[in-house]
Amino acid sequence: MPRFIGRDRELRTLQNALSEVKRSVGAAQAGRCLLMRGRRRVGKSTLVEEFLRRAAVPHLFFTAGGGTAEDELAELLDNVATSTLPGRSLFGEEAPSQWNAAFRLLAEILPNDAPSVVVIDEVPYLMERIDAFEGMLQRAWDRLLSRKPVLLLLVGSDLSMMEALNSYERPFHQRGQEMVVGPLNPADISEMLNLEPAAAFDAALITGGLPLICREWEAGASMWDFLGTALENPISALLVSAERSLAAEFPPQAMGREVLRAIGAGERTFTNIARAAGGIAHSTLSRAADLLIDKRVVAAELPLSLHPSRERRYRVADPYLRFWLAFLDPHMAEIERMRGDLTLARIRDQWTSWRGRAVEPLIRESLARVLSDGELPASPALGAYWTRGNDIEIDLVGADREPVAKELRFLGSIKWLETSAFDAHDLAALQKHRAALTDDPIPLVAVSRSGVNCPGLQATYGPEELLNAWRHR
Repeated sequence: MPRFIGRDRELRTLQNALSEVKRSVGAAQAGRCLLMRGRRRVGKSTLVEEFLRRAAVPHLFFTAGGGTAEDELAELLDNVATSTLPGRSLFGEEAPSQWNAAFRLLAEILPNDAPSVVVIDEVPYLMERIDAFEGMLQRAWDRLLSRKPVLLLLVGSDLSMMEALNSYERPFHQRGQEMVVGPLNPADISEMLNLEPAAAFDAALITGGLPLICREWEAGASMWDFLGTALENPISALLVSAERSLAAEFPPQAMGREVLRAIGAGERTFTNIARAAGGIAHSTLSRAADLLIDKRVVAAELPLSLHPSRERRYRVADPYLRFWLAFLDPHMAEIERMRGDLTLARIRDQWTSWRGRAVEPLIRESLARVLSDGELPASPALGAYWTRGNDIEIDLVGADREPVAKELRFLGSIKWLETSAFDAHDLAALQKHRAALTDDPIPLVAVSRSGVNCPGLQATYGPEELLNAWRHR
């Protein structure tokens, strides 16, 4: 297996930023700052390590651990001592006892005539635990660090806090360029695991594109072989990654875990989620849902149509977490007593029906990348439509804006079955639902795992076309 797969765009972004620093050596403001954010275990630190390996410039990599201000400062001193910065010995001799002093001394030991890189990982911990950290960082950057040819990488897993770091009226506003690191995409997964397009989408639903989980998947192995092996190992990344992420992000008193479990079990409406979470009060559920949405763990969506709707639905945004909540979390006890075979049998029984709905957001995201191919009109908004009683459900709705559109541009259906193609009966159902939504003969599209065997569609897409959308980005 290759040492490092994918991340070409992200590596180019980092290299371009470092190139700007190199060109600015000797200028009054030579420094550059990137604010890198991405969910836990998505591979941010590994990406940065690979960038540093390729860049081969002096660097410091400091990771906050969520301790006290004193503990974090002591860790910084240790990291400087083992860094490749040429003036690192001075830092040990001075041993600053305050963060302001540490920033000043760090600026002193950075080279003046050559580029360097300073990485501060898990910045949200410092924002939470150190008084006025953002203000100290802003002053150090404005007065000292930005005057050195340094690339400052501020990395964090708490998406909302990293966004807040650069928000208006916060001290560090507009000091850094934002960079988002997502999971490995289906094309990366296909290359890494040597999988055919349809199997790559299955792997994306199971692993969420998390590199740590993908690395445990033997190249060329089927999903059932991978799951069988992972479920025999109680400490496999597939089993433990979600628990570790949730433990780090959600305090028990916030009720976030209970609400997330209810959504992960398949509940999509506010009332049903409240019931499944133990009958919690609506005010408590609102706070917990807001927290989950703020942290980008849950997505709250409205139907996309020409008219306003209050039929909001909730889903787990991360595919891996959705899989874990549905199939693994409820049965950890049997897995730990080495009966993962029971869990695997349960997944086999429920996989096709679960995947049919779970794959829809990933297909919409994939389809959004190919809408400029000329077969369908450009559609800035791509969503779905449903009614309260689900008597009308349309998997794909392309429009000029969301959630209330002025113009619908196409409607579509997703049929993601191994042995059943999209046929005339599926087309008739889609035409019937179109008639209930609009009188206009807007184009119809089908996305099918097993092909299409009927005329009457404006465009059709299969796994290969969707995977190519990720390759050509």
